[in-house]
Amino acid sequence: MHSTAVPPSPRSARPAPSAPRGAVTPARAGVVLGVAALILLALVAAEWSPLLSLDRTVSVDLHRWAVDEPGLTHANRVLTDWVWDPWTMRLLTAVAFVVLLFRGARLLAVWVALTSLVGALVSQGLKSAVGRPRPSWPDPVDSANYASFPSGHAMTATVTIGVLLWLLRRYGVRGPLWGVALVVGVVSVIGVGFTRVWLGVHWSSDVVGGWLFGACLVALSIATYEGRALSRWR
Repeated sequence: MHSTAVPPSPRSARPAPSAPRGAVTPARAGVVLGVAALILLALVAAEWSPLLSLDRTVSVDLHRWAVDEPGLTHANRVLTDWVWDPWTMRLLTAVAFVVLLFRGARLLAVWVALTSLVGALVSQGLKSAVGRPRPSWPDPVDSANYASFPSGHAMTATVTIGVLLWLLRRYGVRGPLWGVALVVGVVSVIGVGFTRVWLGVHWSSDVVGGWLFGACLVALSIATYEGRALSRWR
């Protein structure tokens, strides 16, 4: 008897199954983050008094400490102006862009650059649309220009760190190295937000708005890129 070869199942050529119902995916996370960001935006634009009162309380307390602790204030200025400055974040994005080009991932490189650009445009557009004044102090420890909501530092750091962590996972970074990258990323995003309120140049809700809009953009960018990549195999 001659054995008959069994053709491979068509299922073996299909892409990995989609996430189970109810699982947290980039698209679902982006929608949730976007809704939260829009709710906060509406409250800020409407000048909701409980939110303004909370902002004022937090800012007054931190500003008092900033005036009383010049050493800590100087450290916060160094961190916000150099380590976590938006241009430092954009430089990291540029490095990632060049590395991806050298690896032949042209589409991914462009995608990363576009995500950073969209983040900057959204931040400036929201600032212009909302026009929220920055905190004003009789004894300021730092200064900043333009409108207050959302925090450009917080949003830029969130977009940059979020994209870089995504790239590390895509290229197989795991174990202790991933743990270090995650800790550094989380500390950077939270830390830059803290510096902006400590230095008295942003309200706390400005920082939260920057985090929410930045995280929403990263999630939707990842979802769009991965959806496009998946569709190429269908």
